[in-house]
Amino acid sequence: MPNIKSAKKRVLVNEKKNMQNKMIVSEIRTAIKKFNASVVAADVASATTLLRATVSLIDSATSKGVYHKSYASRKQSQLYKALNTLNA
Repeated sequence: MPNIKSAKKRVLVNEKKNMQNKMIVSEIRTAIKKFNASVVAADVASATTLLRATVSLIDSATSKGVYHKSYASRKQSQLYKALNTLNA
């Protein structure tokens, strides 16, 4: 445990940010699972709306610094590819 006041604060702030990031990542994973379930069920309309929401969540997480922009781009590409194979 740190002894300096600023170091104690950093520990608290880091724990808080870690919990916020975990919440965001969990929300995105849940959205991706819902999207994949709709793709497996071959529900194009539902998959399209879920894709839009999921991509929005990923973009939001990227702007907050939770995800790297390359990782976010790759995830979005995978989701779009899954939807396009469903449409074809």
